Amino acid sequence: MSRMEVSATERGLVRLFAVDLPAEEIETFRTPDTNEDGDLVAWPLKAALGASYLDEDFIELFPVRDLEELGLRGYMVQGLGISEADVSEDALRLDAIDGWVLVILSNAFDGFAQPLAPRAPLRWIGTYKEETAPVTFAPLPSDAARGVVETPGPAKSNPHLTLLWAILALPVAALLIGAILFLLLT
Repeated sequence: MSRMEVSATERGLVRLFAVDLPAEEIETFRTPDTNEDGDLVAWPLKAALGASYLDEDFIELFPVRDLEELGLRGYMVQGLGISEADVSEDALRLDAIDGWVLVILSNAFDGFAQPLAPRAPLRWIGTYKEETAPVTFAPLPSDAARGVVETPGPAKSNPHLTLLWAILALPVAALLIGAILFLLLT
């Protein structure tokens, strides 16, 4: 398979793989193996992907038949937010998948730049971009949002704050004068 690069700033990409394994081997492939300390010993899915970091909370592994009438294309559009146009371009290839699929969201890499070198039993189907709402900078509709914000002038002194500082400074000054007098008289 071809090599892929994950950038540290990657957001909104969905990688789709077919998983060419019999159903009875899927659980072993999917499940990370840890020792008694909780350290990862082996994870066949991560190894097959060639990833150095992978967060299992942002991957999905399921049989296409579980999608029932929604189908893989419908799931990609409605469930993953990929544009209908992008999915339609790969319609024949997506409709031909009838086994297990692996969906990996950008968040699975948690900002760690890394190369991926997928190998069997993974077969890369495509990488798709989640649709995002276009950014617009329309004026706010409220009258309160209109006008110009005035720049503040020089800071005015607060008489309450001045009084507070004076009250706090008096005991310190009294202790300092007392210490000086004590040293002079002894």
